[in-house]
Amino acid sequence: MRVLGLDPGLRATGWGVVDVTGQRLAFVDAGTVKTPTTAPMAHRLADLHRQLVDIAGEFAPDEAAVEETFVNRNPASALKLGQARGAVLLVPGLLGIPVAEYSANHVKKSVCGSGHAPKEQISAMVGMLLPGFSSDSFDAADALAVAICHTHNSQSEARIEAAELAMNERLA
Repeated sequence: MRVLGLDPGLRATGWGVVDVTGQRLAFVDAGTVKTPTTAPMAHRLADLHRQLVDIAGEFAPDEAAVEETFVNRNPASALKLGQARGAVLLVPGLLGIPVAEYSANHVKKSVCGSGHAPKEQISAMVGMLLPGFSSDSFDAADALAVAICHTHNSQSEARIEAAELAMNERLA
């Protein structure tokens, strides 16, 4: 299975791709999509969307995982982030790729063991979990952390479903 992790932002959206084989994760690629801050909002959102469509086309993910928006004190900033998040969610949605969403605290806890881990710790843990990843972009590391979180959750859900099915078969 191939997972595309996305960390939405208007200035910078992190993306990361991992391959999953059983319990094993493999780093494929990661990066950051940036939009020009001087361009009108509609152009920035279209540019963000176009670049992510290209990335999804190149890596052909089976599933996508997106970090949920945290509550922001500044309403204007929260609205802009929400618009960027909408453009990000459209990409897998329009391509028919299943999308899961995770809170920032859940992602951090899955990767670092603490829901309040700093970006430096997340980047370091992603580097340990995915040999070959090295970047100075916290956005790319965060996106890979979202993908890792999704793989952990998917595997847990699959084990629970298998256990429930086995239990139901025994009871039948």
